[in-house]
Amino acid sequence: MPILLAGVVTTLSIAAIIYLLWPTWRSEVTSLPDRTPVSVGATLFNVPTMAFRVKMQKHSGPQERVDLNFQYPSLAPPERPKHVNAETIEQTGQPIDRIFLSIAAHHDALAPELRLRTIYPRYLMPEASAASDGLTQQAFRDGSPYANEDLFSASAPELSARCTRDGATPGMCLSERRIDGADLTFRFPRQWLAQWREVAGAIDQLAKQLHGPRS
Repeated sequence: MPILLAGVVTTLSIAAIIYLLWPTWRSEVTSLPDRTPVSVGATLFNVPTMAFRVKMQKHSGPQERVDLNFQYPSLAPPERPKHVNAETIEQTGQPIDRIFLSIAAHHDALAPELRLRTIYPRYLMPEASAASDGLTQQAFRDGSPYANEDLFSASAPELSARCTRDGATPGMCLSERRIDGADLTFRFPRQWLAQWREVAGAIDQLAKQLHGPRS
């Protein structure tokens, strides 16, 4: 009995010490900042943190390239992807509702505007056609570096896009512009050209949000 009582007293003493010494604080999950400043080609961009596509790029400071995506037409950073399995993928589907944007240092490579004026015309078919209200379509020649692609252009608002044609997969377009030491490449579905004015406005708005008014 004395041994049993001694054991009970010792256990209670240890429990009391643990209770008194146990930390009462709780660690809080630190939230990421809304925006992350990055420098690409010595050009500063203020990037929404949730817009980064590559986890290793999600930090501030100088970078050679960053890859981003934005919901369309809201231009908000994408929400966290929902879990999709083999049973639900057919019901949920995977519609393309994003504008993809790559920002890379150009290192004095040929500017997109010069490529549009001096390189593309060498490979374009001579005839052009009206694709939509104010939008012109011109096909690239077969056997050229841009075979199976079309060039779309408009002046009001300004838009130039090189697009692959629909095939086994839907056609995609890319539109480029230069801001100081960086080249911005926007990618979006070709079918969006049916509302090309809205797409041109979205590209302008994204450029302004990330860097400021276009010079």
